[in-house]
Amino acid sequence: MWRGGNFCPGCQMREIITLTTDRRETLVDITGTVKDVVARSGIASGLVSVYVQGATAAIMIQENWDESVQTDVITFLRGIIPRGVWLHDAQDGNGDAHLKAGLVGPSETLPLIDGHPGLSTWQNIFLCEFDGPRRERRVVVTVISDS
Repeated sequence: MWRGGNFCPGCQMREIITLTTDRRETLVDITGTVKDVVARSGIASGLVSVYVQGATAAIMIQENWDESVQTDVITFLRGIIPRGVWLHDAQDGNGDAHLKAGLVGPSETLPLIDGHPGLSTWQNIFLCEFDGPRRERRVVVTVISDS
């Protein structure tokens, strides 16, 4: 609910982030955009939920120091869930993408601490693309006040 330009106790704000992916499998850092949504909400304490719409993408919190961890995530998932061996591949060739997205999961929930997502120094929020490239991926960011 919105009351006269200010958020009321127990209120929430929701925005949809729309982005494009350029590879079949990639981790896209969306931390800055999520932080911008949180800042616009004006909510200092509560929760922020980050949820990707789509059955072949996921949301992950992971190290942000260099790209080796993100590359390792993709390599690991390719190793345990190879492409081209699943029943669903007969439909549209992306059975592995569905399994990877299901394993990682479509959302993450973070605490809001003094108006900021409660991430540590080395954590960022990533959209995990498993069936790209995509012209449009939609990520729903919901900020909920606890006071």
